[in-house]
Amino acid sequence: MALFDETCAAIVSVDRQAAADTQRLLDQKTKPRRSLGRLEDLACTIAAMTGRSPPAPLCKAIVLMAGDHGVAREGVSAYPPEVTRQMLLNFAHGGAAINVLARHVGARLLVFNMGVCGPDQPIPGVQSRRVKPGTDNFTKGPAMDRESAIVALEHGIGIAAELAAAGVNLIGIGEMGIGNSTAATVTGESPQTITGYGTGIDDATRARKVAIIEKALQVNRAHELGALARLAALGGFEIAGLAGVVLGAAAHRVPIVLDGFIASTAAMCAVGLAENAAQYLIASHRSVEVGHRLVLRRLGCEPLFDLGMRLGEGTGAALAMPMIEAAVRLVHEMATFSQAQVADTGR
Repeated sequence: MALFDETCAAIVSVDRQAAADTQRLLDQKTKPRRSLGRLEDLACTIAAMTGRSPPAPLCKAIVLMAGDHGVAREGVSAYPPEVTRQMLLNFAHGGAAINVLARHVGARLLVFNMGVCGPDQPIPGVQSRRVKPGTDNFTKGPAMDRESAIVALEHGIGIAAELAAAGVNLIGIGEMGIGNSTAATVTGESPQTITGYGTGIDDATRARKVAIIEKALQVNRAHELGALARLAALGGFEIAGLAGVVLGAAAHRVPIVLDGFIASTAAMCAVGLAENAAQYLIASHRSVEVGHRLVLRRLGCEPLFDLGMRLGEGTGAALAMPMIEAAVRLVHEMATFSQAQVADTGR
């Protein structure tokens, strides 16, 4: 647990002076002041998170973590549990939506098996950090024990540290796991409020899903649990792993681009463990999942766009990366008034 504790303690507040310095640089560019709106905010945000003004050119990576959930056996998804492993193979072969989008935006994609059921056999293109072959059914007790949750967190911390050491300075997070929108119960919102339609379930399945979540909260006495115990009782190995990525990235001053409901839930778990981690989050999009809107509100994150998406995998994070990169490039490449010999009205 030393790595976990040290990482949480290492997360400092962002550098507000770097943000202010970057805004001054933008104010010297050939445009009316603040005319690029949230693009200017993004550039200043990256500067504050990284502590550099102007912010460095971006080196992008997306971390996708997969895990199975014991609660999936309760029929909470439109898809059977074996789809998680099947999608791992699809990621490995480059055929999933995130593969297409990562290639499109020039981001390195790393796929991790954090807790997928079945044999832990090597899959080219997938790295194994498997803690166990899926979580336990949390309607009967905790999804995982505390030690397993810490192992998953520390795997994520280590992955973020490796990426930071390799020069990556923007990390997107995504997930795959049948049943993981049920595991997002870890948010602490009421089941009726937070439960959506996930993979496209019908009203009857949603009602059953709500009842299952309510049972899990009662069985695990969730209202009495702290952040780490709640993550262990109700979360998943991919959720804990991504929470670790958030912690590790924040400790190295690397901005994190959130995807949808599950990835944002993982980030909320990280913030519960280390409050300053919230300052390193960028919300890519607003999912159609009602729970995502609630989680973003609690994180204080305003998403960059809303395309009616609900896939996961890191797809929203990938789409946000060119926008963030555009903001940084404006600081570096746009001419100033003096360079272009354009009169500056100061407006």
